[in-house]
Amino acid sequence: MSRKLFTLSLTATLMGGTAYADTPQVAVDIAPVHSLVARVMDGVGTPDLIIQPGASPHEYSLRPSEAAALQNSDLVFWIGPDLTPWLTDTIETLAKDAAVTTLLDLDGTVQLDFRESALFEVHDHDDHDDHDDHDDHDGTAGHDTHDHGDHDPHAWLSPKNAMTWLNVIAGQLSAVDPDNAGAYFANAAAGRTEIDLLIGEVTATLDGVRGGSFIVFHDAYQYFEMDFNFPASGAISVSDASDPSPARITEIRDRIAQQGIDCVLAEPQFNPDLIATVLDGTNTQTGILDPLGSDLEPGSSLYPELIRNLSTTLASCM
Repeated sequence: MSRKLFTLSLTATLMGGTAYADTPQVAVDIAPVHSLVARVMDGVGTPDLIIQPGASPHEYSLRPSEAAALQNSDLVFWIGPDLTPWLTDTIETLAKDAAVTTLLDLDGTVQLDFRESALFEVHDHDDHDDHDDHDDHDGTAGHDTHDHGDHDPHAWLSPKNAMTWLNVIAGQLSAVDPDNAGAYFANAAAGRTEIDLLIGEVTATLDGVRGGSFIVFHDAYQYFEMDFNFPASGAISVSDASDPSPARITEIRDRIAQQGIDCVLAEPQFNPDLIATVLDGTNTQTGILDPLGSDLEPGSSLYPELIRNLSTTLASCM
């Protein structure tokens, strides 16, 4: 009897160990990054999304299931504290045994400084850095006061960054699950090919409206602008965590009136009355950009849909 019980116990232990080895527990901060991880894990496992679609990544209260996902994780992928400063201590506390990858800090990730002014001047994006810190920007007179990290954290809106991250994600997964390394790297290669094709598709979409001008609600899109050489003329707010000053709104209104801006783009979660104030008395078109894909189903298809939606919204608005 005791031998039978021992055999059953040993079998259960081995089965549990096999499941753990075959499927690493992976926690991811936001839906676009979750989509990239899901693409690499396709056919092997499913990552857990920590910040649900539609929620602000700047302030978020974890659900018990999300806290448990962090606590049980073998790997954590997140943009970094520049986007979710509150998550730093949470990861250190709940995921202390996990391997944590901060995507914004990776070698090869293009990082851009915040643009402080309401109106953007066209400039050579070769002054960005691929990882080196450069904190020589400062808030000069006329700029809104706000808190942010060292770099603009919206780096996932660069498909080129996403292609870099796919290989890193595959490498990290393979380190804890070498039996599935071939699947991870094959998925990453397929994902890179898909994004490369997507870049061509988006470029063709935007080629039809090049020369047009647009203003965004908050300054979240410069990585997208850089990749596709399609610069915005300004932003109503420098951050989605702060309201624009009256002086900044005046600057934007003057730019619209003087230069005949074609399109002003809002975001789903922000007060439409502010856009109405900016556009009062103009014929400028409006649209809605969503940098997080909050209305999309989480999963491997979300990232390409998000980037595609940005381009089609811009083209239709202009």
